[in-house]
Amino acid sequence: MPYIIETWDKPGHRALRAHVRAEHLVYLDNNSSRLLACGAKLEDDGTDLGGGLYILDTERRSDAEQFISADPFSTAGLFDRITITRWRKAYLDSKCFLPNTDTSTSATPADSGGL
Repeated sequence: MPYIIETWDKPGHRALRAHVRAEHLVYLDNNSSRLLACGAKLEDDGTDLGGGLYILDTERRSDAEQFISADPFSTAGLFDRITITRWRKAYLDSKCFLPNTDTSTSATPADSGGL
């Protein structure tokens, strides 16, 4: 099962985010085969909220920890807080990944192991 990594920037560090962004994007590009999804968190008006979300395709928490530790945003000291949570891939790209799921009927969370 993949892991979700959620980050929160330190308050008042937008300039550091902007300064390190190009290096961060190279890091993401170099690791794109490991990423199911990732991106910055935004305010409703589309401006930067100060943090990000990654869904890393790995079976081991230690891989997720190493991945985020090596991210240039992390090594530059941008993050105030990081959470790493195991994630059940129920639906991705409009495809169901749940075992024994009949998509012609509506399943309740109890029917599908709580999604």
